[in-house]
Amino acid sequence: MIAWLKEVGRGKRGARDLTYEECLQAAEEIMSLRATPAQIGAFFIAERIKMESVEELEAFVEACRKTAHREALHPDGLDCAGPYDGRKKTFFASFACSFVLAAAGLPVTLHGTDSLPPKWGVTLHDMLKLVGIRPEELPRETLAAAAKRTGLLYVPAEQWCPPLKQLRPIREQLGMRTVLNTAEKLIDYGHSPYLVFGVYHNTVFDRLARLMTKLNYRKALIVQGAEGSEDLFVDRPTRTYLVEQGNASLQVVSPEAWGLDTPVPEVEWTAALQIETTEAVLRGDADMAFINQVLLNAAYRLHLAGRVGSVEEGLYTGKALLENRQAWSVYVEWRDLLAQSYVHR
Repeated sequence: MIAWLKEVGRGKRGARDLTYEECLQAAEEIMSLRATPAQIGAFFIAERIKMESVEELEAFVEACRKTAHREALHPDGLDCAGPYDGRKKTFFASFACSFVLAAAGLPVTLHGTDSLPPKWGVTLHDMLKLVGIRPEELPRETLAAAAKRTGLLYVPAEQWCPPLKQLRPIREQLGMRTVLNTAEKLIDYGHSPYLVFGVYHNTVFDRLARLMTKLNYRKALIVQGAEGSEDLFVDRPTRTYLVEQGNASLQVVSPEAWGLDTPVPEVEWTAALQIETTEAVLRGDADMAFINQVLLNAAYRLHLAGRVGSVEEGLYTGKALLENRQAWSVYVEWRDLLAQSYVHR
């Protein structure tokens, strides 16, 4: 580990990127905790200063995947990869959107943990606990069974990839993003060929597009979304990168083009309000800004995965699934399956 630290920690001018093989060795030392806490923290900081290369990111994704439980539950599904540090200022549209997609026949994987730095925002974990679900206490078989029944898999990442839990204290003490903030979102627990991936800065588009190609996703949409999430904005255009067959293209998604441009009310988001708004959207009685945001995201994700022939068709599909409450029914079934499983343990 010391040898790799010397290479990446020589300062801005002297540091060099590790090769894939070198970084895989370093990543495996870190994920196995054979490296000391001091070495791990130093490596994370050095990589942050230097900026991780595509090969280094790929190595950490591979090391995470090797230590994780992965099951081919969604071989034709979509992985929604948002930041594990949660939300503070925006609606968690991806959660409500996932039940629309599942109702449309597109299997979805969501994953997360308790909140992490640097944002320390509201997470899906926080929200699920309010409806009687403690995913970190549920057996994998229970979560998988609910996924097979409803089309939605939720993965508590620190249980399915135990090194993430062991590394949490170091990440909390550092208080800033590390290479794991990217790698943990790409473990692909359900073996999904389609991906929507949130980023905060558009400066990483090209690097991540090359990473998605190396990871062999059939199609990936990199989104500079709300709070660095995979959620398209509904009140302004969103910059995205579509990656397919080794090619990447910039696409700006305009809600105005689809008649969905809607002012978003200022809200102080809590986990309770996130759940309340999610349920209101799925029942069809929420503020139109949040309904339209879910419709926009659902349409683009259905189109990405080839479930509809156009974004316009995706909008009609999503609208129908909200109006006839099929998306609400999927949510209630999924929620009750997991809540009852916890109660009956």
